[in-house]
Amino acid sequence: MANDQTPQPPSANPGGWVRPDGAAFNHFVRRLLRRWSLVMPAGLMVVISGITLSVGILGASPILQKILGAKSDLRDFAAEFNRSLASTSDAWRWAADLLTIPQSRIDALPRGELTALWVIMGALVALTIIGSAANFLHAYFSLTAVNRTVTDARRQAFRAALRAPLGEIARLSPSDVISRIVNDSTQLANGLNVLLSKAVLQIFKGVAALAVALFFDWRVTAAALVVTPVLYHVIRKLGKRIRRASGAALQSQAGLYGVAGEALGALRVVKANSAERREGGLFRRFNREMLRELNRVRTARALASPLTEMLSIFLLCGLVLAAGNEVIRGRVDTSDFLLVLMALAVAGASLKPLTGIINDIQTAAPAAERLKCVMDLGAEPGLARRLPRLPRHRECVEWRGVTFTYPGGSAPAVRDVSLRVPHGRRVAFVGPNGCGKTTLLSLLPRLFDPGAGSVLVDGSDISAVSVRSLRRQIGVVTQETIVFRGTVRENIVHAGVGVGEAEVIAAARKARAHDFIERLPRGYDTLIGEGGHGLSGGQRQRLAIARAILRDPAILILDEATSMIDAESEARIGEALAEFSAGRTALIVAHRLSTVLNCDSIVVMDHGRIVDQGRHEELLTRCDLYRQLARSQFLDGGAAAA
Repeated sequence: MANDQTPQPPSANPGGWVRPDGAAFNHFVRRLLRRWSLVMPAGLMVVISGITLSVGILGASPILQKILGAKSDLRDFAAEFNRSLASTSDAWRWAADLLTIPQSRIDALPRGELTALWVIMGALVALTIIGSAANFLHAYFSLTAVNRTVTDARRQAFRAALRAPLGEIARLSPSDVISRIVNDSTQLANGLNVLLSKAVLQIFKGVAALAVALFFDWRVTAAALVVTPVLYHVIRKLGKRIRRASGAALQSQAGLYGVAGEALGALRVVKANSAERREGGLFRRFNREMLRELNRVRTARALASPLTEMLSIFLLCGLVLAAGNEVIRGRVDTSDFLLVLMALAVAGASLKPLTGIINDIQTAAPAAERLKCVMDLGAEPGLARRLPRLPRHRECVEWRGVTFTYPGGSAPAVRDVSLRVPHGRRVAFVGPNGCGKTTLLSLLPRLFDPGAGSVLVDGSDISAVSVRSLRRQIGVVTQETIVFRGTVRENIVHAGVGVGEAEVIAAARKARAHDFIERLPRGYDTLIGEGGHGLSGGQRQRLAIARAILRDPAILILDEATSMIDAESEARIGEALAEFSAGRTALIVAHRLSTVLNCDSIVVMDHGRIVDQGRHEELLTRCDLYRQLARSQFLDGGAAAA
C-alpha cells in the first residue's frame, strides 16, 4: 500500500495541460511582432545585412573573371562588371539596369592595379563593418523585444495563477505551476530569440545569396534547389520528435522540482524521521525519467545536423557533375559557374544553422503551450465580473444545505450542512480529523464554491457579491502559519494600505508579539528569511494573528490558531482574542478544551455532517462523539471531561 501512495514521475500531458499543436508558440510570436518600435528596426537591420552580403558577392564577379584572365585596374573591373550585367536574363533586367555603373563614373576611376586592389579591399572592409554593425543592432533590438514579451507573459501568467480558483490550483501541482512560470518562460525566450534574432537573419542572408546565384545562372541554381523538399521533410520529421520529447522533459522537470522542493522545505521532518534514503530514491526516480526524455531530445537533435550535411554533400556532388558537363561543353561560363557555387556556398552557410534553429523552436513550442495554459486559467467568479459590494457584516452567517466535493474526490467533504451563526457569537467546530471542519469554514471566504446549497452573509448569497468586499471582512489564522519574505512590519501589514506605525504596534501588542519583536536585531524592520526561518513556531503564529487583527475583520476564522503556542502564551493570546472578538463573529476550529469552553456554542461534525450542536455541558450528556473527543482528543480536556 505504501508503494501505491508514492508519487510517480509525471506523464507528458497531465490533465490536458499541454496542447497538441504549436498554436501557443504562434500566439507568443504575434505578441512579439506587436512591438513595432523594436521589430521594425530589427527588420531594417536584416535588410541592410543582406544587401551588404549580396553586393559583396556581386562585386566578386569582375575580380574572379580577371583572375581567370588578365590583370586589370578599377576601370577594367567596372567595365567587366557592366558586361556581366548585360549578359543576364530578361527576368533580371531590372536589377541589371539598377546596378549598371554609368560610363562617366567609370572614366573618373583611377588607374593602376595596386590602386584597384586597395580600393576593392577597402570597399570590402567597409561592407564588412556595415554588415557587422547591422547584425549587432538586429540582435540588440530583437533580444529587447523578446525579453519584454516574455517578461510580460511571465507577469501575466503569475497574475492568472494568483487569480485562479483555489480548487483549480489545488487540482494541479503548485510546483508545476511555478516551473511553467519560471523555467518554461526561459525556454520560450530562447525559442523566440532564435526565431527573431537568428532565423530571420539567416533566412534573409540565404535568400540574398540565392538571388545572386539565380542572377548569374538560374539553371545551375534551380538544380541545386531540387533537394530542398527532401531537406524540409527530414527537418520536419525530426522537429516533431523534438517537440514531443521536449514537452515530456519539461513535465518531468516540473515533477523533479516539486519533489526537491518538498523534501528540502520539510528537511527537518525528513531528518527527524531518517527518511533521507526514501526522499533520495524518489528524487532519483524522477531524475531518471527526466534523463530518459532528455535523451530522446538528444537523439533527434544529434541526428538532424549529420543528415542535412550528408544530403548537402550529395547535392554538391551531383551539381558539380551536371554543371561540369555543361562547362566542358561550353554551355556555361566558367566564371559564372564558380560564382554560382560561391553564392550557393554562402547561402548554404547561412541556411545550414536553420536545422538547429528549427530544433530550438520545436523545443520551445511545448514550453509555450504549458505557459499559455497558465495564462488562460480563468479567474475566480467573484473576480472575473463586477458584482455589488457586501456591506459590513452585522446580522448572521449561514450555510444553507451546503454540499462540497473536492475536485477528483470520491466522496463529499461536506454533506448537506445547514447552520446559522448570529453576529457576534463565538462558535467552536470540533470533530475527528477529516470530518469537514476546515472545508466548511473555507467556503465562507469563498476559497471554494459549494456544489450544492449556498453560503449567506446577512442574507446575501456570497456568490452574488464582490469577493474582495467579502474577504476584506474576514480575518483568517490557520494552523499552517504563513510568513512571507520581507520585514516583520511588512508581514503584519501584508496587503494593507495606508496603515500607520501605531496601528501595526497595537496589533502586535494584542497578539502578544510586540515584546519578542522588540528583541529582534532591528525590531519591526528585521528581515525574515524564507518560510519564517529564524523565528519559532509560536512567534510565526503570533505574527499571523497580528496580521488578522490589523484587518479589523467583522468575521474571525481561527483554524487551530493557537496550536503552535505554549500554554502560557495561549492563555494571554486567548484573553486578547476574547477582547478583540467582542462585537465580531468568531468561527474557531479547536482541539483544546480551554478554547471550546470559551465559546458560545459548539458544533460537532463527523463525515462532513453536523451531528450535534450546543454547550459543552449539554453535549457531554447527549453526544457520544463529543464525549469521546473530550476524553481522547482535546489536549487539555481529559480530566475536565471525565
